[in-house]
Parts: sequence; C-alpha cells; structure tokens
Amino acid sequence: MMRSRKLTLVVTLIAALAVSGCSSVTKNKPAAAPKIIEHNLMSGRIGGNGPILVTKIDDTAPAHPQIGLDSADVVYIEQVEGGLTRLAAIFSSVIPELVGPVRSARISDIDLLAQYGHVAFTYSGAQSKMLPVISAADLIDLGAERQSREIYSRDLTRNAPVNLILHATLLMQNLAKQGATIAVSKSPGWSFGEAPKGGAALTSVKLKWPANTYSATWSAAESRWLLLHSDTPDLADDGKQLGPTTLVIQMVSITDSIYHDKAGGVTPFSATVGSGSGWILRDGKSFAGTWSRPTAASPTTWSGTDGLPIAFAPGQVWVALTDTVPVFTRPIASASPSPTK
Repeated sequence: MMRSRKLTLVVTLIAALAVSGCSSVTKNKPAAAPKIIEHNLMSGRIGGNGPILVTKIDDTAPAHPQIGLDSADVVYIEQVEGGLTRLAAIFSSVIPELVGPVRSARISDIDLLAQYGHVAFTYSGAQSKMLPVISAADLIDLGAERQSREIYSRDLTRNAPVNLILHATLLMQNLAKQGATIAVSKSPGWSFGEAPKGGAALTSVKLKWPANTYSATWSAAESRWLLLHSDTPDLADDGKQLGPTTLVIQMVSITDSIYHDKAGGVTPFSATVGSGSGWILRDGKSFAGTWSRPTAASPTTWSGTDGLPIAFAPGQVWVALTDTVPVFTRPIASASPSPTK
C-alpha cells in the first residue's frame, strides 16, 4: 500500500514538472513575426508586384463581356480608328488564366507603355508599318502571329475578329521558364492614400469619344465607380459590373498619325508625354488637377490645384485618354455649371 502511494506521488511530481516545463517553454517561445501584407504599386490593392503583362483588348459592343479585365491593375481607354475605343489592360498583382478578346496594337501604345519598362506586350497584330516600331520598342514583343495556338486560341462562342483569347497564365509561366527579363510592378507616378482636402461631390460622369461613350456612377456601397459602356452596364465575364476605385480622366492631344487601318481609316495618336489637365475621381468626388510626364520613360504624376500630389484610392485604376471635356452630374445641393470644379 505504501509503495503504491509512493509510486503515485512520483508520477504526480513527474507530471507536474512536465507541465511546468511545457509552460516555461511556451512562455519563452518567441512570438511569431507579423505577417507582411504586400500591396501592388500600380493599383494599391493587396497583391504582389510581379512581372507586368499588357494586353490590348477590343472595346466594341460585340467584344463584351470582356475576359479577365476585372483582374487588371490599370486599364487605359484609348481612341482608335473611326472614333471607337480600345483598351490596354495592365496586369501584375494577378495574372488571370484567360484575357480577351485580344486585338491589334496602335502607335499610342509605344509611348504609353514606355513608363512601365520592359513589359510583356500581347496583341493580335499591327499595321505592317508599325511592326518594326514595336520590335524596336523597349518591350517583349508577344504578338499573336509569333505565338502558338496554346497561347492564343479562338473562342468558338464568339465571332471573329472578337474571339481571340490569350492564355495569360500559361504565357507568363513559359516566359519564366525561358528566363525572360520582364519589368516588375512599379509606381507609374501616382501613390495611394487619403483623399486630398476639398474636391467636388459627384454622382456620375459621362465620357465621350466620336463613336463611343463611357459613364461611371459612384457606388457608396461598393466604394467604386460602376462603369457603363455605351449606356449599357459594363460587365466582366463573370457577370459582375466593372468599376475602378479611382477613375482618371486625362485630357490629351489626339491627332492623326501616319498610320491607317485596312479600310483606310486614319489611326489617331494620343499624346501621353508632356503635360495637361484632367480630373481624379475617387470617394464620390472629383479633384481637378494637372498631369506631367516630361519624357516617355518618365512616370505620370498628378498634382492638385494647390500643387500637391493627388493620392489615389487603393484598388483598380482606369485612365480615360480623351480630348473631350466630360459631363459631370453633381448632387443637387452642390450642382455646379462648371466642369472644372
């Protein structure tokens, strides 16, 4: 009986020491390092700063809904022949599996993309006079005519010429295996943070090109500008309405270039190097400002009327390149006849 009690006491002491030891180890264990959350430098949203992929996307009505566009960090709206528009979508934080419909490059792309560095440039072709210009530019020329059907395929549910789809993830994986040097995400000149003081309350805006329109309506519930293309909700291929948190209206000079399409339409050139005026739309307000980009390799910076930088709201950025003053709709209490306020 005594032996049994001694044995029980020994076991109890051992257990107590073991618990004490574990407690001591737990107390002395170093705290886990805080998880670092990375934000993309081009959009400010959560995501990596990986290699930059640029894709030219058709923007006519038959091309909608467009594929993969909601994953882009930055989207540019450019004027093309006949007064229509075409998109240049820039991806870095996320490379979607598919992007499209892919269409041809234009001369405005060369200067526009120079500020991003040696990007992977995907498109469906270009005018013969322009091909040498693309080859000489500081980018990786990944036109469809030089790639396999595994990279560019046809969507049989769509009609040509708006059925060419880029297998973006596969392309970027192949480039990585080949050891290709691709520019990674960097600031295009803007930064992200709190909105500047002031600004004019805004419910919607309408942007016009000779043969197309875009509208953007502020959604306080979603904290972004919901887009309409030609007065129709602009939907992604998953059915969700497209819309950036920051919409940039960049007033540029649009002039005829030396290039033209097969039908004889003159290709317009949008000048994105230099300086000009415009508006930054964020948080349900518009902020008048000026943009500056001294050289093609320089970033595009934005300053308010006070000369201070205008911070963008974190999230997808759309930049409308236009030479037509937009039409703003203000709340009744703050309605103003002037588009510059």
